[in-house]
Amino acid sequence: MKKFLDDIKKDIKFKSAGPGKKLTQDTSTKPEVLQSSSSAKHNRHAPSEGAQRAGAAALARIEQQSRPKVHTSQDAIRNQGETLKDPACLSVSGVYFTCPLTGATLTKSEREVHIKEAILMRFEEDAVEASVMMIHTFNKDKEKVKTAVDIISKYVENICKCPTEEKYRKIKLSNKVFQEKVRSVEGSREFLQALGFISVMFAVEGQEEDEEFLVLPEQSPDALELMKERRDRLQSGEPVRAQLDRQPQAFRPSPNAQRFELPSEFYNLTAEELKREQQQKSDLVEKNAMLRTKAMREKEEQRERRKYNYTLLRIRLPDGNLLQGTFYAWDRLPVLFGFVRESLVDGWQPFELIAPGGQKLEEAEEVALAERNLVPAALLIFAWDTAVQADIAAAGGKSPTLLKPELLETIRTLN
Repeated sequence: MKKFLDDIKKDIKFKSAGPGKKLTQDTSTKPEVLQSSSSAKHNRHAPSEGAQRAGAAALARIEQQSRPKVHTSQDAIRNQGETLKDPACLSVSGVYFTCPLTGATLTKSEREVHIKEAILMRFEEDAVEASVMMIHTFNKDKEKVKTAVDIISKYVENICKCPTEEKYRKIKLSNKVFQEKVRSVEGSREFLQALGFISVMFAVEGQEEDEEFLVLPEQSPDALELMKERRDRLQSGEPVRAQLDRQPQAFRPSPNAQRFELPSEFYNLTAEELKREQQQKSDLVEKNAMLRTKAMREKEEQRERRKYNYTLLRIRLPDGNLLQGTFYAWDRLPVLFGFVRESLVDGWQPFELIAPGGQKLEEAEEVALAERNLVPAALLIFAWDTAVQADIAAAGGKSPTLLKPELLETIRTLN
């Protein structure tokens, strides 16, 4: 069976090229021969790919006749004076993130402090790596970081070219360029110290008090090569960012699949901003009610979509079960398809996702979820590729298993 599935995988790309033809075959169109009703009973075939896609689209349209109930910005305004809902009633308890260094689950407000602490803890293991993380993570001004990295790289380049020149191995901390462009970048001093620079106080002619310098002892050829490698690590460093926890969750078949209750973290505007915006709309609603063009309505819809940072998506599977995940509103379609694949036992098999209104989503299309009107929440329909499933069925294979066991072990019932 494993060999058969491997052959199916290889055959997918071949079949996508279309049907073959014999060299002697007449390419002119020929009318198809209709079977009698009696013979058709004995030769029933699986629905064609087009038929199954049309069926999935029709199902999606039926299910979307009543739009998913989600909190819009206007809902949030109306609810300002209402009692907060029981968290148990929410579709998802909140928006959470994962620290890539510790694996800890964090709220939005915990991210920055936790990551800083995690980076500082790494100094015991690798001071160079930790200081590189500091420079690229603790400082928000990217241009300022780039300037500091370039200057430090120049220090290393000069030392490696002239390792015996003391002036290149000695940095005066009161130097204006160093003060403004290097020292002001958090983590820069730690990186220089990780390279081997040490703090030394020197007497300066014409000054009563000694001044602090960072001095690098003369280095061996091997140590100089190591400095170059550490400089390269500095130049290729990236900020450490908490990753969105998609909170994958499976649900049993439910008539409430389209009902969403979202927490406040999904909104991009504060309560005051929402109130002010609503007041402005109320002042103009009567005046513009009869004058709104299609372009104006589309512009309004785009503005509405920008009010959300996140979106909650559910995918209805062929067995009726639901797969739910949290995404950034600006995540692109390949991210969504990747999430679904990672949740399936047979994720290698081709499948389709049908959006509200019967719109088929394209996996290769680099389009944001918000641009496909999939914010702040949406229900999608999943369908396997019909051609591949027909080949598997013809060979006596079983229908593919859907969700991975770890998701089924925690399957829940929607409220």
